[in-house]
Amino acid sequence: MSRKLITFDWAIKRLLRSKANFGILEGFLTELLKEEITILDVLESEANQDHHAAKFNRVDLRVRNSREEIIIIEIQYDRELDYLQRIFYGASRTAIEYLKEGQPYAAITKVISINILYFDLGSGEDYIYRGTTQFTGLHKQDRLELSEKQKTLFKRNSIEALYPEFYLIKINRFNDVAKDTLDEWIYFLKNEEIKPGFTAKGLKEAEEKLSIMKLPEEERKAYETYQEDLHYQASMFESSYGDGYYEGKAEGRIEGEIKGKAEGRKEAQQAIARKLLDVLDDATLAEKTGLTPEEVSRLR
Repeated sequence: MSRKLITFDWAIKRLLRSKANFGILEGFLTELLKEEITILDVLESEANQDHHAAKFNRVDLRVRNSREEIIIIEIQYDRELDYLQRIFYGASRTAIEYLKEGQPYAAITKVISINILYFDLGSGEDYIYRGTTQFTGLHKQDRLELSEKQKTLFKRNSIEALYPEFYLIKINRFNDVAKDTLDEWIYFLKNEEIKPGFTAKGLKEAEEKLSIMKLPEEERKAYETYQEDLHYQASMFESSYGDGYYEGKAEGRIEGEIKGKAEGRKEAQQAIARKLLDVLDDATLAEKTGLTPEEVSRLR
């Protein structure tokens, strides 16, 4: 019988940064990237420090593999229309962040951005998308390839292996039918449980180490608080958005809808900001909620 496990975002925040648990991450990455992955270490940067802003529905982890590539694993719950641009910015910033001063461009690190999304991004029927960079001739329609000297210099066999690689996993579009070992991982990411008979690499270790019942009491209470926080934020957003929306509709069709949505969104932003006034400064609150610094200041 399947057991309820802690969510993958909490595991990344608290458990998977430990070398003792690298096997779980290595299993997931191996199944997704279709090659054996060995993690060397977890990389800390401004983008994945554990701080109060972690209360918001986003978490990311950066690891370095045995090929010296940097893999960003990000989990996102809230819808963002400009999310595609944000992951482009994040991958570019990471590539530059780990290039030491004075190093040649050839030393730029390959970045793989893996995004686990709990909202529907863009228009498409699949639930896993991969994006790479290639150069195609306008006239001959041939693909530009690396020369032998470049292959030796970069230690790579293709141009796309030099540039950031993106994976978008749209969890909510998965139909819960696991057809292969990668699907078994997607099932776990969506449902926080592992079915009997699943054989994907890393899942057996995940079942043992991510069981809610095996968490120390203090850790289990922290996890429960975190889950309640997420539910509260979602409820506040839906309630505030809904009130504003229906009030707006009553005032009259298109104009009312626009006004209602705007008011509902503003109320939700303010509600979240008020909850975090004691733990975040005005500048951080403004950045995370979308309010202006002046609007945050007026809430104090």
